[in-house]
Amino acid sequence: MPFEPRINPEAQKLQWKEKFVERYRKLTDWEEYVRVSTTFLPKAIRVNTIKTTVAQLNNRLEQDWWLKPIPWCPEGFLIQHKQDRLDVGNTVQHALGHYYVQEAASMIPPVVLSPQPGDTVLDLCAAPGSKTSQMAQMMNNTGIIVANDIKGNRLAPLGLNLQRMGVMNCIITLMRGEAMTGAYDKILVDAPCSGTGTIRKSLRTVDMWNPDMIKRLAATQKKLLARAYTLLKPGGTLVYSTCSTEPEEDEEVISWFLDKNPDAQLQQITLPLKRGQPVMEFNGTTYHKKVKDCLRLWPQDNDTEGFFVAKILKSQ
Repeated sequence: MPFEPRINPEAQKLQWKEKFVERYRKLTDWEEYVRVSTTFLPKAIRVNTIKTTVAQLNNRLEQDWWLKPIPWCPEGFLIQHKQDRLDVGNTVQHALGHYYVQEAASMIPPVVLSPQPGDTVLDLCAAPGSKTSQMAQMMNNTGIIVANDIKGNRLAPLGLNLQRMGVMNCIITLMRGEAMTGAYDKILVDAPCSGTGTIRKSLRTVDMWNPDMIKRLAATQKKLLARAYTLLKPGGTLVYSTCSTEPEEDEEVISWFLDKNPDAQLQQITLPLKRGQPVMEFNGTTYHKKVKDCLRLWPQDNDTEGFFVAKILKSQ
């Protein structure tokens, strides 16, 4: 049957660190978390409406591929080959930029930010361009997107992906996020993180995990979020997201930000999906009461990566 969970034999051999297990038993249903984390992540694509339509791409792919709509993104589909091919990116349609291979939860931040045609948008940590190109199609290739990244070697795939997808409303910049300037209607801070939500596609994450790394990343995330908010126009919207399931990188960052910016309004996120319980307290630290409005996703909630999203409105 299509889209049935498949066990990853390599993931079955994972050696979970004792401190990791201790931490995650406090945060979620550990047995269910491990069960889902040791299965292959379903492959997903996003139709690029700059170059085609959902109906047209469906017609071209449906002979060889099963497609299943992703509830929270009208252009998103789970995809599986009828003869079990795994190279989803090895098609004519992909080469032409008719779709982008993108994990299902990764499509959520642009949907929540909801950039409109004519907006001025900042994608602070843009490479390799999945969310940048998603926002461009939501804007009908109008307005301006400033797509920034800190590392030059990350700009090459960003530029190539935007070119392949036919994005014409984008300016690419190379700069430390904390040094960015300008004024924007919408800002996406898809922050660099520990990636603990991505274990299903990157088993090395388990070996690399350590609490000290998380603390260092959280400090960077706070700087990026604080800077982004200063660049946001009054009445504008900012979305902060990570592919981390660590409270220090998620709820704790937002709690710190809300304490520093009493004029910021954390918005509820309503999407057709199952959500995990927000973490309101961790390791003796109680977080701001509004963090309950953040979106926390565990892999077992919707058979995706783990993800975190917060939507912030700047007062007029």
